Amino acid sequence: MIRWYCVTTQMRAEVWARNNLWQRGFEAYLPEYSRRRRHARRTDWVRAPLFPRYLFVRADFDLQSARAVTTAPGVQQLIAFGGPPTPVPDAVIAELRAHEGDDGLIDIDRGRGPSSRYRAGERVRVTEGALLDQVGIFQCREDRQRAVILLELLGRAVRVRVAARSLVHEQ
Repeated sequence: MIRWYCVTTQMRAEVWARNNLWQRGFEAYLPEYSRRRRHARRTDWVRAPLFPRYLFVRADFDLQSARAVTTAPGVQQLIAFGGPPTPVPDAVIAELRAHEGDDGLIDIDRGRGPSSRYRAGERVRVTEGALLDQVGIFQCREDRQRAVILLELLGRAVRVRVAARSLVHEQ
């Protein structure tokens, strides 16, 4: 029976492993999202795996050997809990694919994420941590968990990364 399975990959080798599985005739699915990357004074958005070091492969292990999957370059192992590889319900894959946009990327905010509630320039207040009750200006989301705000500290504006869940609108 053809079913979905989860495999672990080598570190930062998800795309390579997926491509090698495709070359071996397997259907492989690597959910990706858009992540902000800062490098050498430049900021851009790049594709990143939603689940680092994991991807899904569709196979029929009654007809094919699991070894064909586990020996693909970039793949480390099939996920199993003390026995044969554990299948992933089709509904899980369908749900992930339902959240993909036209570009094939999963919208992790989908209107519900903590930092998706704010627009650049809005006043926000920090509700936890070392910056408790500080009021700043929302700049942008860093990724799913972090946001960048502009705070007035020691007489100058400072960009600060904070947990997106710790922000509320300032009235």
